[in-house]
Amino acid sequence: MNSERRIVFVYNADSPLLAQLKDYVHKLVAPDTYPCSLCRITYGNLGMKRAWRRFAQELPHAAVFLHRDELAEAYPHLMELELPAVFMDEGGDITHLVAAADLDQTLDVTALQDLVLASLVEHAPAAV
Repeated sequence: MNSERRIVFVYNADSPLLAQLKDYVHKLVAPDTYPCSLCRITYGNLGMKRAWRRFAQELPHAAVFLHRDELAEAYPHLMELELPAVFMDEGGDITHLVAAADLDQTLDVTALQDLVLASLVEHAPAAV
C-alpha cells in the first residue's frame, strides 16, 4: 500500500466554470441557502481566504481540493456520502474525517481549522 497520505477536501459544488460562476452569484445573493458550507467558510468574494490557504499548506499531509464532479471521477464509491466532506486518502484506503453535518455547523475558518486538526488527531494511526 502507498504510504503517502492526502487530506481530500470535497466541495458540494461542481467544477466547470459556468457552475462556479452560478455558485459565486448564489453565495452573494442568498448565502444562507448556499449548499456548500466548506465553500462558504474557505472562500470570500475574491477567492480562497488567506488564513485557510496558509493552513492547508501547513497541514502534515498534502491537501487536495475536489469538486463534486471530480470526486465522482476519482472516488466514485464516496458519492453516496453527503457533501461537503473531508477524507484521508492513504494510498487508496479512505477514512471519512469530517462529515457534512459537522461542516454545516462550522462558522468560520478558525473553527474549521480546529475541526480538521481534531479529526486528524482522532484518526491518527496508533503508535507502534
